[in-house]
Amino acid sequence: MRIYLRHLEALVVGCFAGAFAVAHGAEAISETTLAASKKAHWAYIKPIHPEPPTVRNNIWPRNPIDFFILARLEKERLSPAREAERAVLIRRLSLDLTGLPPTVVEVEAFEKDRSPRAYDNLVDRLLASPHYGERMARLWLDLARYADSNGYHIDTRRSMWPYRDWVIQAFNQNMPFDEFTIEQLAGDLLPNATTDQKIATGFHRNTMFNEEGGIDPEEFRVAAVIDRVNTTAMVWLGTTLGCAQCHNHKYDPFTQKEYYQFYAIFNNTMETGGGTGASQSPLLEFPTQEQETKLKELRSKIAELETNLKTATNEPSGDTNKLSKLKDQIADSKKSEKELVRQVKSTLVLQEKAEPRPTKIQIRGNFLNVGDTVSPGFPAVLNPAPADAPINRLTLARWLVRPENPLTARVIVNRFWELHFGTGLVKTMEDFGSQGERPSHPELLDWLATEFIRLGWDMKALHKLIVTSAAYRQSSRVDARKLELDPFNRLLSRGPRFRMEAEMIRDSALAISGLLNQRIGGPSVFPFQPPGLWTEIGNKDYGIGDWVVSQGDELYRRGIYTFWRRSIPYPAFVGFDAPSRQQCTAHRARSNTPLQALTTLNDPSFFEAARALAQRLINEGGSDVGARVTYGFRLCLSRSPTAKERTRLCTLLEQQLANFKADSKAAETLAKYGHAPVPAGLDASELAAWTIVANVLLNLDETITKG
Repeated sequence: MRIYLRHLEALVVGCFAGAFAVAHGAEAISETTLAASKKAHWAYIKPIHPEPPTVRNNIWPRNPIDFFILARLEKERLSPAREAERAVLIRRLSLDLTGLPPTVVEVEAFEKDRSPRAYDNLVDRLLASPHYGERMARLWLDLARYADSNGYHIDTRRSMWPYRDWVIQAFNQNMPFDEFTIEQLAGDLLPNATTDQKIATGFHRNTMFNEEGGIDPEEFRVAAVIDRVNTTAMVWLGTTLGCAQCHNHKYDPFTQKEYYQFYAIFNNTMETGGGTGASQSPLLEFPTQEQETKLKELRSKIAELETNLKTATNEPSGDTNKLSKLKDQIADSKKSEKELVRQVKSTLVLQEKAEPRPTKIQIRGNFLNVGDTVSPGFPAVLNPAPADAPINRLTLARWLVRPENPLTARVIVNRFWELHFGTGLVKTMEDFGSQGERPSHPELLDWLATEFIRLGWDMKALHKLIVTSAAYRQSSRVDARKLELDPFNRLLSRGPRFRMEAEMIRDSALAISGLLNQRIGGPSVFPFQPPGLWTEIGNKDYGIGDWVVSQGDELYRRGIYTFWRRSIPYPAFVGFDAPSRQQCTAHRARSNTPLQALTTLNDPSFFEAARALAQRLINEGGSDVGARVTYGFRLCLSRSPTAKERTRLCTLLEQQLANFKADSKAAETLAKYGHAPVPAGLDASELAAWTIVANVLLNLDETITKG
């Protein structure tokens, strides 16, 4: 029942929210005003490449970005902040470009490097890191609504991790964004499509899949197509096109007919919507070269044995023992083949039907109540469709990344800007329409968009352009006047400072402690989570099983590899505002709740990281207590402590050491906490006391903040 209520709720919101707004004074867009709207709104006009403005302070800018920022600051009678300290810069860069903090050695090397290209060389090194792909993929997987489960009530497992690994690899290889777009939306339609190009289409196989008995499969197939339409519009166009599912868009120039023309492009893939035992085809299987060789050998052997069996059976005086032996050999070989096939990787992909489905307008969004038939097409307010190509997913993908499209480049550069500065130039990431917020720096947004296209959609080049600007390199310290005039830093009067996202907080703790397993890719893993959570939502009868904690160093993989179940996502991530990924998420909220502190203080993964960090402080920080505290600060914050900070932590250590020496049992228990082995020879009381200090260090506001 709750599944149907969820659909009903979506329809109610879609159908009545616009009417409610109009009744309360908002201006709706009618058919007669659509043409005028095309020219009225900035986002639907193709951006031009503006010249950077003139500024009074010509010394501060480092690249064209800074002229746009400084011109606005000078207009508001504000000055930019001074450049941040080198330790702050390398930490900021490392977190932004790899999602991991720098090592102490890396910080010291950068602080000592006074060559003119020291900063640029650091940027290049971080962009070349294999962890860059993991960092950027985290952002993209929210948009792609990536998960390891099917969703809805039963929410069984699915194999989607090859798509996740494709995204990581694409970023690491610096695939141009236009190609990145085309392969995800239509890789299967490319001539002689490769396995990787087919895997890329997993972007739109991330839709949910309902396996309940008694449902109407067509209802949920339609729901998947609607999700693909709305996700495509949000990701590439920053547009709430879904508002036109039930009626003409109330505020933006999109008609219901145009919605279903867009829908028709996605209405031709091979799949069902769900139901018990329903096929999720097409499923792409791709063995490794070794597996493929073994499979060929096994199948050749089976064919030979079956030929021999047929020959032996037809012999007048058949040897019973020979026949029995051949049958056993065939059975054993087929068993080996089945086991090998089970080990072959597989993932869900898109595939077109040979015969297109007809598409009709769904009256008030009801798939059972249809109107006129429509052909595939694009919204008229945007760039026109190519005249010489069939309107399918491949043409759509190419249309999205044509320079004439007024939205795509703007939307993507805005998204990357948010990654680095915490807020986009357009704050409403998902809505560039008339109800969204206007850009804080319109000319800068257009300059970045046109520059991105000029650079050949080079994503690493775009990131480098942003992080080498003087605006990015500012200190995040703020005075009272700036706090009054620019409280949310929309004018960029200082450097970025905001709390890290969920996965980065955990990854940082593991990296600082020395526990992090830096292996790239592979099946999703199961780090510690409170027992029984999956049991609480039931469904064990469907073969889902329970959360079985991974073994060995698989426990310490990066958060991007954590198994993502939509109905109950990893709780430590949910506490820090990670989405369920039931739908496309363009922007994660940043809340501040007691649950977050309870997680970083008490969650076993974080507390084990504290215990491992304590070992590092003892083994690597020297014999002096003050030196160890300083080393801990350098590991966590990339800086040394102030005298006051050092004194407070040294006092805390003395108190804890006395407590644990008086309670040896508690010291032993804490010293052995977690799964990672404890080296012999460490004093239990000392390790326990340092664990408390390490726990404090990992819980500092500055540790979980990019500043």
